[in-house]
Amino acid sequence: MSSTPRPEPAGPVLRPRRLRQFPAVRRLVAETRLHPAELVLPVFVREGITVPQPISAMPGVVQHTLDSLVEVAQEAVEAGIGGLMLFGVPEHKDGIGSGADDPDGILNVALRRVVEAVGDRTVVMADLCLDEFTDHGHCGVLTERRPGHLVVDNDATLERYAAMGLAQARAGAHVLGLSGMMDGQVAHVRAALDAEGFTDTVILAYAAKYTSGLYGPFREAVQSSLQGDRAAYQQDPANATESLRELELDIAEGADMVMVKPAMPHLDIVAAAAAMSPVPVAAYQISGEYSMIEAAAANGWIERERAVMESLLNIRRAGAQVILTYYALEAAAVLRRSVTG
Repeated sequence: MSSTPRPEPAGPVLRPRRLRQFPAVRRLVAETRLHPAELVLPVFVREGITVPQPISAMPGVVQHTLDSLVEVAQEAVEAGIGGLMLFGVPEHKDGIGSGADDPDGILNVALRRVVEAVGDRTVVMADLCLDEFTDHGHCGVLTERRPGHLVVDNDATLERYAAMGLAQARAGAHVLGLSGMMDGQVAHVRAALDAEGFTDTVILAYAAKYTSGLYGPFREAVQSSLQGDRAAYQQDPANATESLRELELDIAEGADMVMVKPAMPHLDIVAAAAAMSPVPVAAYQISGEYSMIEAAAANGWIERERAVMESLLNIRRAGAQVILTYYALEAAAVLRRSVTG
């Protein structure tokens, strides 16, 4: 008895496109998801202003007054985002950044105001670096190693970081973001905190903070006085293995979380950090990344909302568990709409 020959397939047997047919299927099998709780909003608070001041290089971002800062903190709670990272913009600066550990300095006053307003309903983070407070714009104390050659004194800077960390902890900050890239900064600040009883204060170490051409808009935001660059202490963009060493050192010194910054140009480092780190990994979508999206969208070259959400999803897919982004509130609204709509 003869059987009818089975026809040869007219096309490919394996069709991955079956799982991309329509939005509900794509949503069902999505491997990476964003959630508002993973997003942290960086905010700037400026001393001596009565109304928020727009930042020209970052459309939609402002330097806050203390009152408007409290308002945006309450918005963060309502939006369910993970937290806020506060940066202070003082009226007066000096060589050692005295305003950084002054209890009446703008950043410490702002921390107290925000914590009083929102308590533990969101995570209040403080940038721990001297660059906003020094008249030379560097992240530490300068010393003259040889005539006419000034460098950042690593160990003298550690003492300033310890004082700054204690001031921020006393002001109520839940998390201290150590962003100066000084050797030994995590261990030094951790020891100072513990000695004063702040054993619950979390340290987020900017472990792989690359020197970058994308920080320009941020320098307008904090009215930086920087002359020259920070290549002598920030990470070299050419190096990857060195960044993993920095991550390992910060973790060994007691960092509770580690950070890669900038995010998009260094997604390989984000992925490598996520693969090796026993503590949560954060990434900072910095000012220049934000401004590039805004500029391209303003010119009609890209779809703004789509580009924003894609950029954040890519950072999350690379392995970042926490994303610092100026789009945090907007992205949270988009995510809520996608769930309810």
